[in-house]
Amino acid sequence: MTNQTNKVALVTGASRGIGAAVAERLAKDGFTVVINYSGDAKAAQAVADRIEAAGGRALTAKADVSDADGVRGMFDAAEAAFGGVDVLVNNAGIMKLGKIADSDDAAFDQQIAINLKGSFNTMREAARRLRNGGRIVNLSTSVVGTKLETYGIYVATKAAVESLTAILSKELRGRSITVNAVAPGPTATDLFLHGKSDELIERFAKMVPLERLGTPDDVANAVSFLAGPDGSWINGQTLRANGGLV
Repeated sequence: MTNQTNKVALVTGASRGIGAAVAERLAKDGFTVVINYSGDAKAAQAVADRIEAAGGRALTAKADVSDADGVRGMFDAAEAAFGGVDVLVNNAGIMKLGKIADSDDAAFDQQIAINLKGSFNTMREAARRLRNGGRIVNLSTSVVGTKLETYGIYVATKAAVESLTAILSKELRGRSITVNAVAPGPTATDLFLHGKSDELIERFAKMVPLERLGTPDDVANAVSFLAGPDGSWINGQTLRANGGLV
C-alpha cells in the first residue's frame, strides 16, 4: 500500500468498469475516494461500500460532467466533506460507434458533450482548485493510434483530450501538479463487450502481442502509478496501457 493518508481522489464515471476499478485501487493506495456517477446511484454506492468494507473512505457524488455547474458542485461537495481534492481521474465517457457518413448529429453531440466538454469541465475546475502537488489523469483510448473504422467521433474526442492533457501540464507550471493520460487498449468491460460476438472479442484479444484483453485492474494499475509518488516525474504524457497493441 502506498501511504496517501489524507489525500483525496475524485474519479468520474466510477460506478462500474474501469472507473470502479480505479476508485478501488486508489482507495487501496490510501486515498479517500469521491465516486462520481451520473445515473446509477446503487452501483456507485456498491463501490463505496466495497471500499469502506476494506477499511477505506469513500463518498458518492452525482454529477453530469457535461454540466459545468454540476462539476463545480461535485468539487464543492468533496471540499466540504474532506477539505480539498488532490487527484482527478477523468474516466467518465460514452462510446457510440458508426461510420462517419452514417453518424447523426446526436451521436456527435453526445460524445463531444461527455467525453470532451466533460473532461474540459473537470480539468478546468481541477486547474483552479486542486491542491499543490496534485495529479490529473485523463482517460484516452489506444484507438487514437490504431484508427479503426467506426470509431471516428469517439477517437476525435479522445485525441482532443490528449492535446488538452499536454497543454494543461504546461499551464500548471509552478504548482507541482502533473497532468497525464492513460490510453487503454481493448479492455473487458461492459462498455467494450456490449454487442460484440465471441469471435470478434477473440479477434481483438489476438491483435495484442500479449494475446488477451486488458482488465479494468490493468488500467487501474497504470492510473495508480501516475497518481502516486512513483509517477511524480511523468508529466504531459499519454501512457498507452494496451499490451503492445500500438
